[in-house]
Amino acid sequence: QVQLVESGGGLVQAGGSLRLSCAASGRTFSSYVMGWFRQVPGKEREFVAALSLSGARTSYADSVKGRFTISRDNTKNTMYLQMNSLKPEDTAVYYCARGRLEYDLGRREEEYDYWGQGTQVTVSS
Repeated sequence: QVQLVESGGGLVQAGGSLRLSCAASGRTFSSYVMGWFRQVPGKEREFVAALSLSGARTSYADSVKGRFTISRDNTKNTMYLQMNSLKPEDTAVYYCARGRLEYDLGRREEEYDYWGQGTQVTVSS
């Protein structure tokens, strides 16, 4: 079983920064597109960012473009989300996910097959 574990969430003031990490088990981490999603209670889970196998190609939701940076270190089986200039509307549970082989930098939940447990990010005003 593939296991994904997010960490790095917490409470931060608006304008501050956080760096989320997603540690993946297994030996084939580098063979998959990876992505970040977030969810607020009562709302649908939304796409945040995704990146290619090597990390050379990235995709971002318009709401985070220019503020968030997705990256990966395949030698550590870890994906990151650097979040800068955080806003209260960024408050959510953030999930990392592994992409399905037939998709590339997908933006829908159905395009991912394994998910972490989530880490809470709270941005205060």
